Amino acid sequence: MFSGIVEAMAEVTAITHEGTNVNLRLRAPFTDELHIDQSVAHNGVCLTVVKIHDDGTYTVTAIKETLERSNLGDLKPGSLVNLERSMKIDGRLDGHIVQGHVDTTAICESVEEVDGSTYFKFTYPFDPAMARKGYVTVEKGSVTVNGVSLTVCDSERDSFRVAIIPFTLTHTNFCRIEPGTRVNLEFDILGKYIARISELKD
Repeated sequence: MFSGIVEAMAEVTAITHEGTNVNLRLRAPFTDELHIDQSVAHNGVCLTVVKIHDDGTYTVTAIKETLERSNLGDLKPGSLVNLERSMKIDGRLDGHIVQGHVDTTAICESVEEVDGSTYFKFTYPFDPAMARKGYVTVEKGSVTVNGVSLTVCDSERDSFRVAIIPFTLTHTNFCRIEPGTRVNLEFDILGKYIARISELKD
């Protein structure tokens, strides 16, 4: 379980293929605090640490389904990845409840500077059946973009905008997002549960 509050960025140092799986080797500021089998969100995708290397890097493995549902397959050496370790049970929930299970990807349509903040507009494939199950955004609701917990504004059927403050812009890989960039989305789990309960009542 995560909160969508990014701790740090990691740099991809190497990518290797093993069948349909992809092994990502990354360098993070807290690699020495990680351990094998630990869950860490990478651009919002929960992945397990499978190896820790002596040079300050570690490796995680993404399976085929994860690659198909997320932007992890777009990564290359030098890419920056947002990282968050799982929540501590006695910690504060500063963002919102994030599972680390990416629902789909979205494309950045525009980036606009407005009064000290940066507005990013994203579009995603609209599926009426999935929308009825809660895979949508709502005005002032929560959404996770590349693992970052954000508040939705200008929610439309297949698009939304988020406002990024300067701190978030410089401390996450939003600093590299531009029109055409593909990002990971996780819709709010509470909305999914409410939609499911409503569906069962029908």
